[in-house]
Amino acid sequence: MIRITEAAQQHFGKLLAEQPEGTGIRVFVVNPGSPNAECGVSYCPPDSVEADDERLPFNGFDAIVDSGSAPFLEDAVIDFEEQELGSQLTLKAPNAKAKKVADDAPLIERVEYVIQAEINPQLANHGGHVMVNDITDDGLAILQFGGGCNGCSMIDVTVKNGIEKELKERFPNEITGVRDITEHERGEHSYY
Repeated sequence: MIRITEAAQQHFGKLLAEQPEGTGIRVFVVNPGSPNAECGVSYCPPDSVEADDERLPFNGFDAIVDSGSAPFLEDAVIDFEEQELGSQLTLKAPNAKAKKVADDAPLIERVEYVIQAEINPQLANHGGHVMVNDITDDGLAILQFGGGCNGCSMIDVTVKNGIEKELKERFPNEITGVRDITEHERGEHSYY
């Protein structure tokens, strides 16, 4: 589920040596499965471990994950890097914003996962988002945009050169194109 690099394990080992015996780390996701999901790591004293928590053994300590966060921490990586300006602990959780779906899940679920996990975080930089409305029998993904994407002057580029290209590469022989059904009205919300 979670990979903690050797450097990060050593870092946690040093930090935990100064904590009461049996203290581990808790890895969690706040607002899992949503666009504003946030990942975190904290100390986890032995008396705060719940019955349904998952305990992952590492070198000299345990990582504790609550059942609500577990599906969203699939493929997560925690790393620790020494840099010239200091050190940095990083937690990358590609499935925090959308729970990973199986390779054999229905096409609409697999497309929705890519939209939520990879495309919407990019659109959020401009205050926008997109959702899959439908997928036609001939493989056309019907999309609905909102937020800053609604009325954006670059929407055609985003649709054709961005989303359509990505979905056709990811789902060859399944997705033939995309169609935007949004009624784009320029306004204060639009990204220019």
